[in-house]
Amino acid sequence: MTGAVLLEVKDSLAFVTLSHPGKLNAMSRAMWRELRAVFERIQQSNGLRCVLVRGEGGHFCAGGDISEYAGFRFEEAALREFHEKDVWGGLQAMLDCDVPMVAQVDGNCMGAGLEIASCCDLRIAGDTAKFGAPIAKLGFPMAPREAALVMRAAGELTAREMLLSAAVLGAAEMKQRGFLNQVAPAHEAGAAALACAASAAALAPGAARLNKQAFRALAEAGNAQAVTDLTASAYRYAASPEHREGVTAFTEKRPPRFDGRAPASTPPTA
Repeated sequence: MTGAVLLEVKDSLAFVTLSHPGKLNAMSRAMWRELRAVFERIQQSNGLRCVLVRGEGGHFCAGGDISEYAGFRFEEAALREFHEKDVWGGLQAMLDCDVPMVAQVDGNCMGAGLEIASCCDLRIAGDTAKFGAPIAKLGFPMAPREAALVMRAAGELTAREMLLSAAVLGAAEMKQRGFLNQVAPAHEAGAAALACAASAAALAPGAARLNKQAFRALAEAGNAQAVTDLTASAYRYAASPEHREGVTAFTEKRPPRFDGRAPASTPPTA
């Protein structure tokens, strides 16, 4: 199975569910493309007033589907296409959506899951949820646009801690740092998120859309050009030994053996 992004509509609420059984809802390439299609559809649906984004089976999303990585990650053009077309296509569709979005975060919220949650306007988590982006263990950095997204939502200190020390933080800590609006007991997180979505849906939909358009314009004004410049050389690490070793070690279920060699080409500072 490649997983799926499910869309269900009930009255004025849309429910978007990340579903990848057996993989804690890890995002496959097909799921990223489905995420884009789902949110483009939501954006065109005038009757929707709020979107509840959640994961299936007690977890939000454990990251990317690493079992697919060997097929495209080690060649620069293919790696760029994955991040800039598949991943960013899905995330950009979420960011472009004018309908308010509530994230219901249960269990693991790692890497790709953190990025998806960062696109949501309001975030509610169960008290056992865990957040992080320990991709340095896999030998690669976060793509520039994705890093900018997480840094805006989680804060620069938190983004640096997650990416540079592979920190995994609990829900209480993430609320204290301003990433979460509410933390509920794990068994009550679904009800709390639904209540939040229903409350948002009861408000003026036109005003909500205008507010989201204003938020988007303000967020994009500061660093858009810097991210664009950095993206030009961001995937030159594709064929580097540490990148291949990190992904291969994960799939072989062993600790990575990084030998200290630099990536094939280090992107310049923007």
